[in-house]
Amino acid sequence: MLVPVLLFALGLILLIKGGDWFVDGATDLAHRFKVPELIIGATVVSIGTTLPEVLVSATGAISGHGGIAYGNAIGSVICNTALISALTFAIRPCSVEGKSFRVPVIFFFGAAAVYALTAYMTGSFTRWIGILLLAIFAAYIAYTIWNGKKQGLIGGDAVQEKDEGETTEEMPLWKTIAMLVVGAACIAVGANLLVENGTKIATALGVPEAVIALTFVALGTSLPELVTAITALVKGHSALSLGNIVGANLFNLVLVSGLSIVLSPFSIYDLQNRMIGGIPSSLVVDIPVMIFVMAFMTLPALKRGKLTRAQGITLLCIYAAFCVFQFIG
Repeated sequence: MLVPVLLFALGLILLIKGGDWFVDGATDLAHRFKVPELIIGATVVSIGTTLPEVLVSATGAISGHGGIAYGNAIGSVICNTALISALTFAIRPCSVEGKSFRVPVIFFFGAAAVYALTAYMTGSFTRWIGILLLAIFAAYIAYTIWNGKKQGLIGGDAVQEKDEGETTEEMPLWKTIAMLVVGAACIAVGANLLVENGTKIATALGVPEAVIALTFVALGTSLPELVTAITALVKGHSALSLGNIVGANLFNLVLVSGLSIVLSPFSIYDLQNRMIGGIPSSLVVDIPVMIFVMAFMTLPALKRGKLTRAQGITLLCIYAAFCVFQFIG
């Protein structure tokens, strides 16, 4: 029991320090190339913090359990939005730059439409669906870079978004890249140690396997987003935190799911789902909640240009209700 506890603690340390390095490297990259932090958060940081989901889902797919990605992707989006993101702007409401925020939001709901239509109309996620999701991922990255250059946001004379009182000190490029790479590696390893050893600790304490999967796996693979969001918030980079969450949600649907589906296609009805009226609960509860919480966070923000404390508190209540349903429903 002592070894899992020590490894669990090591994983937490790696996550915290990795998140610190990754945020520092990402913000320096934004300053260096004059890219708004929201764009950096929605691309570079999001890919780094989505690595645990990629690793967990890909490993499951290779082992013949492609359906792992299904619950992992949906659960991570709900956790990222209604817990992690909600915590950040419940504590510190922030403004939203519409032009940069709109693009990942549009791509997310486009990917969600593909995901939902496939789930409700056919129930089968074929290899072609996986390829389509990966194509959306590639299109998002290409469009973000192209649009940034077109608008003069990348490499131009655009004014960098900074919170009041922030000073910019550029570090050597090699150090920036090293911080990004090492930070991402620490985040991935730390999350893996937390999930694996947290599961061992829970098992030793007699916690049911279903509860372990719901709590440690779903939340554990989202810990990098939580650590990065909190670190960015503490450092005053609220736009970076928001961009990371929205980008990570998109990547959970298109990169994590897409890769896993390509490796191992699956049918929803072949999975071990709880049934509600003869329908898998994921179709009745999980997908609708995923789409609702993202709409509740992003649509008012696009209209008003800010995220409010009331939104954060409401989302936290929704997440609590969602967890209660999963445990006792």
